[in-house]
Amino acid sequence: MKNRMIKGVSVPAIGLGTFELTGADGIRAIRAAIEAGYRHIDTAIRYGNEREVGQAIRDSGIARDELFVTTKIWFDNLAPEKVAARTAESLERLQLDHVDLLLVHWPSRETPLGETLAAFAEQRAGGRTRLIGVSNFTTALLDEAIRIHGADLFANQVEYHPFMAQPRVMKAVRDAGMLMTAYLPLARGAVFQSELLRAIGARHGKSAGQVALRWLIQQDGVAAIPRSSRIENIRANLDVFDFELDPEEMRRIAGLDEHRRLCDFAWSPAWDPA
Repeated sequence: MKNRMIKGVSVPAIGLGTFELTGADGIRAIRAAIEAGYRHIDTAIRYGNEREVGQAIRDSGIARDELFVTTKIWFDNLAPEKVAARTAESLERLQLDHVDLLLVHWPSRETPLGETLAAFAEQRAGGRTRLIGVSNFTTALLDEAIRIHGADLFANQVEYHPFMAQPRVMKAVRDAGMLMTAYLPLARGAVFQSELLRAIGARHGKSAGQVALRWLIQQDGVAAIPRSSRIENIRANLDVFDFELDPEEMRRIAGLDEHRRLCDFAWSPAWDPA
């Protein structure tokens, strides 16, 4: 497993996204991922599966300090008193005394950002999370968080895959020394339809999905959190460390960008332009 070193903290470059991994099947999938070698697990209150994640961690027998666990708080619970309550509830469901990373899941239009970030910093100071960060933040929101409010953020988790480049956000994240975590790194399976990704994969003995993941983690400061419920796919998504894309392959994959955003909702912020 290749790790990223961000602000003195090591985090695995490939993590397990757990959206929709619920119930007994979810526990089995998450436990199988840990047994396969995953040490970076991403969940959220909104996913409704923190109990399953916690159970899978306990079942795995892996020492807590070997895992990097992330959870997130939804945008309607970002007022300071709600941040404290939701964090405590998450830890109870996970049966952990802390998470490694606590994220603002989506920015709020109601709660002032400075109040939310101060509340997150309090959770970090209280030992309930090692690190704090954000998700779905634009360059303007990152600037407000860091420059205006002085937040010490570890990561920005955003949609990022070969069809959805994030050059402005990437620059802002790198300038701040943060981690860029790519969710939907396989573009909900669309990468498997790409002739270019399939052709590059054939040259390396890999699938188009493995090429897409390799393209992401071969970039400085980028981690990816693919999600699958199928054990064979979970294992395949981790099998991306025994080959390397050459500069021309990296360039050609970058050329697939068409600003194809798959996660855009009524509550989304005003996105950075293409």
